[in-house]
Amino acid sequence: LTVALVLEHYPIASIRDVKSRVSGIDLKALIGPWREKRVDVAGRKLSLDDIENGIMRPTFNDPRVHYALNCASVGCPDLRVWRAASLEADLDAAARAYVNHPRGVALAKRGLRLSSIYNWFAKDFGGDEASLRTHLASFASPALAEALKARPIEGYDYDWSLNDAADPRGRP
Repeated sequence: LTVALVLEHYPIASIRDVKSRVSGIDLKALIGPWREKRVDVAGRKLSLDDIENGIMRPTFNDPRVHYALNCASVGCPDLRVWRAASLEADLDAAARAYVNHPRGVALAKRGLRLSSIYNWFAKDFGGDEASLRTHLASFASPALAEALKARPIEGYDYDWSLNDAADPRGRP
């Protein structure tokens, strides 16, 4: 749904450039397309927000769900194909890939810079820094696991620019 949404509005610099058409909400406070009901599922009209926060997060109650979600931004986990038969292994692989990429956890001058996903959804990762570090270490490479023990968290970052493989000069 997210990819289709981006393609519908392409070219854009960020998914946050897609405007929502939601009645009853202050659109100045609403950045991006997450609250607009865009898809019918089993006769129910749902938004991207409904799918993530009303279905996936509460149903699975597993922080790895964040590695399965993709908002078409550079800061997101990789877009993947998911299969029921290998879901557990696929979620672990997605977590390892994201945690060990600078988009997830980056070594900074004196500490660590983490994806804002870990701040926005802190409760899903245990709700405190120790639980977050335990989660990250369980998917981290040995070197990153050591850094997670020794370095303070300096802050959180997120790159909202469109994860776009197109040539910036407009050539395919």
